[in-house]
Amino acid sequence: MKNIIVLAVALALSACSTMKSSSDYDPKVNFNQIKSYAWIDKKSDDTTYHLDGLMDQRVRNAVDSQLQLKGITKTSAEQADVLVNYFTKVDKKIDVDTFNTNFGYNPYYGPGWAWGGNMHTQTTVREYEVGTLVVDLVDRASGQLIWRGSVADTVRDKSTPEERIEVVNQAIAEVMTHYPPQAEIK
Repeated sequence: MKNIIVLAVALALSACSTMKSSSDYDPKVNFNQIKSYAWIDKKSDDTTYHLDGLMDQRVRNAVDSQLQLKGITKTSAEQADVLVNYFTKVDKKIDVDTFNTNFGYNPYYGPGWAWGGNMHTQTTVREYEVGTLVVDLVDRASGQLIWRGSVADTVRDKSTPEERIEVVNQAIAEVMTHYPPQAEIK
């Protein structure tokens, strides 16, 4: 019974999700042969403090967890089949909505008194941010990108670390639903 409740809650949460995910891949690659991965090493020797250190840990932990669920083992970069990297970006978007209101009966006497003729237009402009998280898998031997998954969602402030972890886990799980890629049936 407990498993059914957990499943129902998970389905309800996923139904409310506004995350949009997609992926692209090299169709010549046999993804069933990929058994190990490693993270791409940073190219910079910059050791200054970074504000995104906790978020980096959250993303890496979520990717590690999802790849392990798919049977891919973390190993050293020299022995890995693929190298994993991710990046994020935030874009500002503008949403403009125009509504026609008060169409119908005009209660005022005088010219124009009747049904209709009293329409007002209201326009609202809303600026918001859309965050995109992209996960790349690179063939270690050739250095070629073989798979890219991305997820985008409206950026919302999360107040607790637990909420931030949950959002990152949901985003990575959504991205990894596209891995390994399935051939399209035509």
